[in-house]
Amino acid sequence: MFFRRYPHVKLYFFGHDYKYAAEQILLTMFPTERPEYPSGKPDGDRMELKLSRGGQYITATCALHRGDEVWHGRAAVRAERLTDELLTDRYCQRLIKNAVYRAALASGVHRPAWGALTGVRPGKLMTPLLKSGMSGEAAVREFEEKYDVSPERAELCLETSRVTLAAEASLAPEDVCLYVGIPFCPTRCAYCSFVSQSVEKSMKLIDPFVAALFKEVRATAAEVRALGLRVVSIYMGGGTPTTLSAHQLDALCALLAEEFDISALREYTVEAGRPDTITDEKLAVLRRRGVDRISVNPQTMSDAVLDVIGRRHTAADIVDALGKVRAAGGFDVNMDLIAGLPSDTPEGFSETLSRVLALAPENITVHTLSLKKGSRITLEGAALPTAAEVAAMLDAAHSALTAAGYSPYYLYRQKFMSGGFENVGWAKGGRTNLYNICIMEELCSILAMGGGGSTKLIAPGGGRNIRLVAPKYPLEYINSIAKTCEDKKKISRFYLASNEPKEE
Repeated sequence: MFFRRYPHVKLYFFGHDYKYAAEQILLTMFPTERPEYPSGKPDGDRMELKLSRGGQYITATCALHRGDEVWHGRAAVRAERLTDELLTDRYCQRLIKNAVYRAALASGVHRPAWGALTGVRPGKLMTPLLKSGMSGEAAVREFEEKYDVSPERAELCLETSRVTLAAEASLAPEDVCLYVGIPFCPTRCAYCSFVSQSVEKSMKLIDPFVAALFKEVRATAAEVRALGLRVVSIYMGGGTPTTLSAHQLDALCALLAEEFDISALREYTVEAGRPDTITDEKLAVLRRRGVDRISVNPQTMSDAVLDVIGRRHTAADIVDALGKVRAAGGFDVNMDLIAGLPSDTPEGFSETLSRVLALAPENITVHTLSLKKGSRITLEGAALPTAAEVAAMLDAAHSALTAAGYSPYYLYRQKFMSGGFENVGWAKGGRTNLYNICIMEELCSILAMGGGGSTKLIAPGGGRNIRLVAPKYPLEYINSIAKTCEDKKKISRFYLASNEPKEE
């Protein structure tokens, strides 16, 4: 690593102010570093980022300083190619990123698997290439040549983008997905920074939270009815929704079916991630209410690693919980795994894969550990597998899942990910989850309800979108429910504005 662990990196700009672009590529190449912007004459360990506009070329340069050593990176584009202000702005940001990327590589930084790509959705670049008529081979080559993405990651993105195109073709302009967020968990995992409340500390908040959620459900449903929108997917996440009692789950599912027309529903998912929240009674409720997909998330099948991350259950508990789900019948199962957990090893991760594959879930989602600022792992500076070890885990997952008949169907990246890798959803026998594709690739509106729920409104045909975010903390959510419900009126205003004829 070029810099020390968790320092503040000095960035100096000359001829531009592309702070966001610089921070994005800094995070990609040096994921533990944080930028600062001092005034005065450049000194010390630093990056100097310059953008110059000549008659023929626009050129970005980066000088990466450490002590007496300096590494340089350069990127340029012919000025004649930049035909308007928006295109110029985009190219300038790309030039800055490429200059930093090349300087970092010159300093000895390991080449990231995703090269100079900084976005969380690589498919947002790949899918338009396919839509334009470009062949898969040519699209992969562009990823390799333009962004320095590895052949393996470019092919992975191609596979998921093809699934995206199929999903998009299956949607009508009026189709939407619903998300219901339940921000409670039995305990808080060491890697988690999600704003959720552990039941052991907040039992008294659950009933008023559910009451507030019911109000938001009714307010959201009123907008959906008025606009004639069609619900094609429901996803109940969190937190851990099965933290709720069987009675509360039953009442919530009943209300959703009462308030929304779900006759066109294609899937209904509930996250039951923690085995200590799964009971026969709850499963019977969910099955009766039409839920057909459940997530049972071990993260690892190593008892030692489970203990380190504070899950408070064993691998045997996962097996028992899955047995209950299979006995209930009628559920597709997703199981989440995380590569890069503290104290895990490539050998241990491979053992986890083998044990999960033996359970034959329809979906397996392989996450890469993301070092969230508020997580216990980050705050305590826990020892973690190296980037090379995480790479070995992900390579093993790709090989094992492919051999077992699974195919990748969606992917995304996050900030602060170990090794700068990715999260990938794998499905067997075409059992993909539409919601996951829609939210990651922004194919339709996601109408969210519940604590921390983020509604994302996508205009039919694309072109514009907005977000509506509910308060995160359960108590804040409860106290702000009147405003949250009032904000739902923005859904109608958005759709009505999107349908207005465009001025010539």
